[in-house]
Amino acid sequence: MNEGGAIVLFSGGQDSTTCLAWTLDQFERVETVGFDYGQRHRVELDVRPVVLEAIRKDFPQWAGKLGFDHVIDLSVLGQVSETSLTRDVEIAMQENGLPNTFVPGRNLLFMTFAAVVAYRRGAKHIVTGVCETDFSGYPDCRDDTMKAMQLAINLGMDSRFVVHTPLMWIDKAETWRLSHRLGGRTLVDLIREESHTCYQGERTVHDWGRGCGLCPACDLRAQGYLRFVADPHLQSQASI
Repeated sequence: MNEGGAIVLFSGGQDSTTCLAWTLDQFERVETVGFDYGQRHRVELDVRPVVLEAIRKDFPQWAGKLGFDHVIDLSVLGQVSETSLTRDVEIAMQENGLPNTFVPGRNLLFMTFAAVVAYRRGAKHIVTGVCETDFSGYPDCRDDTMKAMQLAINLGMDSRFVVHTPLMWIDKAETWRLSHRLGGRTLVDLIREESHTCYQGERTVHDWGRGCGLCPACDLRAQGYLRFVADPHLQSQASI
């Protein structure tokens, strides 16, 4: 079991919920941090406490490890961003090859503020759900970006934080499998029924969870779930 405490960047979505479970499995002291940046899918802020409470209730082995939840106002990011996640515009690809759901600097700011919280709370580990395998091409989700952020944070704060990215090299199907390995069907169902990933902020019920079913985030989540439930090993166990 790792020591030093951990801060999890927790949005209330599938990836960050899986990362939270991974962190609770690894560390004795865990706190969460979320960000209000004027996102159009701000319903994720509403589901965060619901997911946290369910983890405390349904996973007694983790309940005692899960500490404070911090929510930071980063509305200034929404004010300076012209993206489909911070403006009421259609989701589309841009001329630079990036989707307009990309919020420039978002993860850089998130990591910096998470490190500030970690510094204040005496935590040495920062956990985030960024991923290079199943993602929308965001440059601030890359492994190189996270390594650079760890170096910059440690130099700038004269500290020795360790940045963990447990989802970096796995796809959405494997993310579902990881949640199942960590918390069984109880955790899978919690992610399906309560977490939020949809860019549109919709909560329509589907087999794979809640969302519009059409945006890129919903499509990734749905396709991953289909591959996950088709796993012959899971079917033989009759666990899903």
